[in-house]
Amino acid sequence: MPKPNIHPQWYPEAKVYCDGEVVMTVGSTKPELHVDIWSGNHPFFTGTQKIVDAEGRVERFRRKYSGAKPQQTPKGKKAAAKPAPKTNKKG
Repeated sequence: MPKPNIHPQWYPEAKVYCDGEVVMTVGSTKPELHVDIWSGNHPFFTGTQKIVDAEGRVERFRRKYSGAKPQQTPKGKKAAAKPAPKTNKKG
């Protein structure tokens, strides 16, 4: 059970306004919500989104990291050996 007098008032039919028009009703702690963008006018949801050239981003990434080489140990040298764990033998 929620404690009395600590929670904000709940408006189950809060109206969402975009450009002065009611676009939907939702539950909220405010009776009215004013938004600039909603799913009805967002380019992603309306299908008018312009696709950014992904190839340009990939090429830029490749150019940026083309000089990077993976680290390798020099020839003739072995990597430092880790010491063996000590064991307690009684007897």
